Amino acid sequence: MKKQYLVAIIAGLLIAFSLPPWGWWPLAYVGVALFATCKPNSNRARFMFGTMFALAWLAPGMAWMWFLTAPGYVIAALLFSALHGLAAVITGAVTDQHKHRAVIGPLTHTLAEALRFSFPFGGVPLATLAISQAASPIAPIVRVGGPLLLTYIVLQIGFLLASLRHTETPRRSMRAVLWAVVAVAVLPITGLIAPHGKDIGRSLNVAAVQGGGPQGTLAINTNSRDVVIRHLDATQKIAVASTSNEGKLDLVVWPENVIDVSSFSSSIERTEVEAQAARLNAPFLVGITEDFDNRFFTNAQVVVNTDGSLGDRYDKVRRVPFGEFVPMRGLLEAVGAPVDRIPRDAKAGHDTAILRAADTTIAVVISWEVFFAGRANEGIEQGATLLVNPTNGSSYTGTILQSQQIASSRLRALETGRWLVQVSPTGFSAFVSPDGQVFDRTGVSEQRVITRQVQLRSGRTIYSYLGDMPFVVIMIASLLALLIAGRRTTQA
Repeated sequence: MKKQYLVAIIAGLLIAFSLPPWGWWPLAYVGVALFATCKPNSNRARFMFGTMFALAWLAPGMAWMWFLTAPGYVIAALLFSALHGLAAVITGAVTDQHKHRAVIGPLTHTLAEALRFSFPFGGVPLATLAISQAASPIAPIVRVGGPLLLTYIVLQIGFLLASLRHTETPRRSMRAVLWAVVAVAVLPITGLIAPHGKDIGRSLNVAAVQGGGPQGTLAINTNSRDVVIRHLDATQKIAVASTSNEGKLDLVVWPENVIDVSSFSSSIERTEVEAQAARLNAPFLVGITEDFDNRFFTNAQVVVNTDGSLGDRYDKVRRVPFGEFVPMRGLLEAVGAPVDRIPRDAKAGHDTAILRAADTTIAVVISWEVFFAGRANEGIEQGATLLVNPTNGSSYTGTILQSQQIASSRLRALETGRWLVQVSPTGFSAFVSPDGQVFDRTGVSEQRVITRQVQLRSGRTIYSYLGDMPFVVIMIASLLALLIAGRRTTQA
């Protein structure tokens, strides 16, 4: 039994290393296959086996959370790992002789992932199998079924590979091999030929400003004015040629909450941004943090027009648990947990995720929101032609979160069929094309302005129309049908 637990840990670590920043995506299939080869013989052993597998995968992949709150990291890692423990119990309830075992396993573990995408704390869709495949040939399948379908495919291929070891006849073995080969060959083609939008014949010359500065710093330990100065310095260095007719900028994007003031509309920072918008003759999308009251603050992206007026505003809806708000704050304070690093909670917004600037509609997902496919799609439903992800990864030591965010941006660009602009104060900033290619990626802590002509696009993908719910319903119905069929077969 101890050997099986060791196998679970190794399998989980293989998946962890398939994730960015390591990014060895084929290891995800190896890890799933290794996990699926073991069949503990009791529900308790199955639960422990599945939990240890997921913990070895999620603990490294979610290590960024440790730097925000150690208690939150431990709670989240154990809770989400336990979901896969329950999935392993359900899978193990099927006997080895059940011909559909290799399908039930992927369904249960995909549903476990679907649950943690949304519950608790609003969901924590990091360190996911979908993120691990952002650079793989099958990533375009998200145009059809989003991250859940991609997750299921990775699990299904892994379970099919594992079934080769346990097949009873050469015919069953060949059938499993055939299914695996068909999946690997057909899925990339399906994703490539699926609808993915089209150019509308117009482009924007977009500048993303990364001010630079140290990593691993918290807002409570940082002089907010220093951050503004870095971004002003970077913006002022934009070459004069960029304002000519040939290279004129159409839009400038500053990262999430680089301006931290009581009220932006009456601040000196607004005056400074206005001056740059007038100099470059281009509207700015600026990330601001404002005081709401003694308990809350707001996190928003605001349009500053070339004439100095303020345009649209979008307040962040999805907040980072244990980063921008503390779940169970009262309970954690009562047991002495350190929550003073987040003294106030962000107040969630309720607006549609779009901004109007540069004579077009822009879908905006602020930082954490890029990990949620539905948030990006909300703007596309409103006719957005471009996707923008202003973010702030400066609070995190290392690059686990930042590199997973780039991978998530690739998935969102594929799912929506739009160009995506990601901009961060300390990295990573980049442009991502509708086919998931990354351009002009910056380094960590460097001061840099990246500029690119991006095509505005219209149209929607299959996933944009369907969302996640149809796939969740199909998976639940399929799982119940297979479990009932297996029970009848056993009783017979």
